[in-house]
Amino acid sequence: MSQLRFDADLLPRLEALYGTEDVLRRRRLVREALAATPGDSVLDAGCGPGFYATELLDDVGSDGSVVGVDRSREMLAAARHRSEALANVAFLEGEMTALPVGDAAFDAALCVQVLEYVPDVDAALGELHRALVPGGRLVLWDVDWSTISLGTSDEARTRRILDAWDGHLAHPALPRSLPSRLRAAGFEAVRLEAHAFATDRLSPESYLGTLVELVEGYVAGRDDVAADDVRGWIDDLRDLDERGAFYAAVTQVCVAARKPAG
Repeated sequence: MSQLRFDADLLPRLEALYGTEDVLRRRRLVREALAATPGDSVLDAGCGPGFYATELLDDVGSDGSVVGVDRSREMLAAARHRSEALANVAFLEGEMTALPVGDAAFDAALCVQVLEYVPDVDAALGELHRALVPGGRLVLWDVDWSTISLGTSDEARTRRILDAWDGHLAHPALPRSLPSRLRAAGFEAVRLEAHAFATDRLSPESYLGTLVELVEGYVAGRDDVAADDVRGWIDDLRDLDERGAFYAAVTQVCVAARKPAG
């Protein structure tokens, strides 16, 4: 199955997702873990529509700078529009495995829910290591999709839907291997922290409520998922929500590390 396409069609849904309370909480947690300070130069690898890049300007101040890199021209256009009135921020088109930045150019870097889509994670980590100054800080955030838990009236059908959803990325359970991969790439002081996201409402105000819509849009019409399964799955979740019996949870993982000082 093909990966999710981060294009103009998906952009409105992502913009809505990034405005939810859950994702606002996630951005706060990422910024706390990165601990950017005034004067820092920061790389946002896989910047998407630019939410982190623009918000990090508050942390690095007028003496600092932020560079966002993304492979999607549509996402970069949204990021540039979001930051058009701001100084000290730039956006570049490029791949995670060939970042268009110099060696030892950044004091800190973040990469939020991106590496799970990159087939060669180790090459991407090597690029992040290259881009950081000695002693530079890195924060990664990815979802362990194997931890999705959904209240449902048909467990087997839900399993079929979620197995199909796994095809939207390269590594459905990437956080399991991130600490060892980081150490192999030359990072030290690796720290891992898991964060649970849960909701009892099928609401677009929650990460998981919005996610259900993304899952539906991705699996609908695919050859390996029956149309009746998709319709039945959505109808069941809506019915559970109306009866006050909806439940969804997933674990997202933050991993912080440092490039050795010398």
